[in-house]
Amino acid sequence: MYDYKKEMGIRIKTRRNKLLLTQESIAEQLNISVKHFSEVERGIAGLSIENLINLSNILGLSLDYILKGETDKCEWDSILSTLKNVPKEKEQYMKQLIKLGIELTK
Repeated sequence: MYDYKKEMGIRIKTRRNKLLLTQESIAEQLNISVKHFSEVERGIAGLSIENLINLSNILGLSLDYILKGETDKCEWDSILSTLKNVPKEKEQYMKQLIKLGIELTK
């Protein structure tokens, strides 16, 4: 039998480590205990829908990827999540990069 919670926890932990985030920092942002978040990563516990959505935003991953491991949109979701967090003073640079990317695909 496939262990969805365990596989989900592995994906969460892998991404958290890639972003150099601590369990403490994520647990604080989700307003849950570090113990509970550790249990999520180990596949022992789950998260509420609200916290899954918040975690998706924190990690820059799609819900499909977190829950099911589907990677179709994962990379683009991560890019879009990153773009949403660009500071106002750097928006112009990002717009120029996007325009350049569009031109390169023509």
